[in-house]
Amino acid sequence: MSPSRVLVLNSGSSSVKYQLLDMRDSSRLATGLVERIGEQTSRLRHTALTTGETREQNGPIADHQAALKTVAEELARDGLGLDSPELAAIGHRVVHGGLFFTEPTVIDDAVLTEIERLIPVAPLHNPANLTGIRTAMALRPDLPQVAVFDTAFHTTMPESAARYAIDTRTADRYRVRRYGFHGTSHAYVSRATAKLLGKAPEDVNVIVLHLGNGASASAVRGGRCVDTSMGLTPLEGLVMGTRSGDVDPAVIFHLERVGGMSMDEIDTLLNKRSGLFGLCGDNDMREIQRRIDEGDQEAQLAFDIYIHRLKKYIGAYFAVLGRVDAVAFTAGVGENAAAVRAAAVAGLEGLGPAVDDGLNAVRGDAARLISPASARVAVAVVPTDEELEIARQTYALVGKDK
Repeated sequence: MSPSRVLVLNSGSSSVKYQLLDMRDSSRLATGLVERIGEQTSRLRHTALTTGETREQNGPIADHQAALKTVAEELARDGLGLDSPELAAIGHRVVHGGLFFTEPTVIDDAVLTEIERLIPVAPLHNPANLTGIRTAMALRPDLPQVAVFDTAFHTTMPESAARYAIDTRTADRYRVRRYGFHGTSHAYVSRATAKLLGKAPEDVNVIVLHLGNGASASAVRGGRCVDTSMGLTPLEGLVMGTRSGDVDPAVIFHLERVGGMSMDEIDTLLNKRSGLFGLCGDNDMREIQRRIDEGDQEAQLAFDIYIHRLKKYIGAYFAVLGRVDAVAFTAGVGENAAAVRAAAVAGLEGLGPAVDDGLNAVRGDAARLISPASARVAVAVVPTDEELEIARQTYALVGKDK
């Protein structure tokens, strides 16, 4: 029997998320998270789903190499070690693939070089992704390692959607264009929504709303992305937990000239001190909703601004797609905040979508419709599964090579 397991790694600047899956039935064998890498308070939380046991380690983990070695040790304790002949490949989440990477790719020196060249447009993410890849390659140099890119799903956008209206020579020289992110989530959710409707992906037009601390929308026509809200970086688009989303570019010049702020200070403002956090001091939608219920006007205004931007994108993507079969909510806020879903669709009944209050109030882990049967456009809640999507793409590629 050929190897069927895939280890999925998502390496952040100070964390590593991981899942081990068996692709014969897409089952999870183990999951875990190493956080605060490089600090004295590092922590690893590991769950073996084969036994239901969860173990935790606390104490300093110096770097990503030490983190992955610790992960390997935990997996080995469950008989799932990296030296297992059943391990087919390691799949890595890579945030930015530019235009060069339009599909999952087996990693070699040339791929590493290109990912490194993209660091200027993904300075917070690609370096950490590279560290995880290089560490995993050192641990298992004989094993196929596959990069799955957040941007790949969005490379099908037409130039009319991907280009900014700036001088083309300048744009091309510095790779300035709209790339989009959360692509593995948008790909998974758009296909899962089609399945929920009992149709093939190529027959369905879907607006996907990935609403977490980071948030993005996409217009998917027949399984292909034709527009998305994030741009050169994950800063553009919707109001997010700590990111501003869309602002007039002249705000930056104004803050520099009039406010005397440095570029680094403005970068920090827009990425880490804006969005819901900048508006009301909280970036957790649950806390914001609690404050609204207590009559907090600051929290209410933050919520209203969040919903206003979200509605603008939903309406814009109705115009882009022409025909919409479903609006799908996903990720932490999209899957759990019934108030956000109801408010985002309220008033759009003329376009077709509507929410049934009873269905919307029901919580669950399965994909489900929350629109009444009479709605011309379905509204769905579809839990995202980026790790499964990465594993599927990785295994499909490794299988092709055999």
